[in-house]
Amino acid sequence: MDDLAHCPPPRFEARDPHWREKVEKSFARQGIMAFLGAQLYDVWPGGCEIRLPFRPELCQQHGYFHAGVTATVVDSAAGYAGFTLMPAHTSVLTVEFKINLLAPADGEALIARGEVVKPGKHLVITQGRAWVVKEGRPTLCALMQQTLMTMYGKSETSHDRS
Repeated sequence: MDDLAHCPPPRFEARDPHWREKVEKSFARQGIMAFLGAQLYDVWPGGCEIRLPFRPELCQQHGYFHAGVTATVVDSAAGYAGFTLMPAHTSVLTVEFKINLLAPADGEALIARGEVVKPGKHLVITQGRAWVVKEGRPTLCALMQQTLMTMYGKSETSHDRS
């Protein structure tokens, strides 16, 4: 059998011609991303990358990025990867994920990348990876598998909680 490790990643076509604008506007409304200081670095049909610079407030007791912070950023990266392929006038919601923390997230920045594995009409399966960068060297620190739900008829707007 041929070595399948060199199979190219899947290429997807967005179903909404305004997919990039839709993702950028949604990301800008995410209070948690702003609170953490995360930046939407890149987005493409079926993928998304978010970067988070180090701040002591984002750490656990050993000075590493907290696992909850890592999971939050990877969840958003993978979620937006899936959102790029959803039709217009839909919204995205994470319904499940499993994350493995592979190494301490000890570094100057966290890079989270999400990619779609299988797009579906109602459920989208994604994978997320996170690297921590220390002294210019990236170390893979987390792997995630995620299930998203396409929310038809649900607005992607802010909700007033007053």
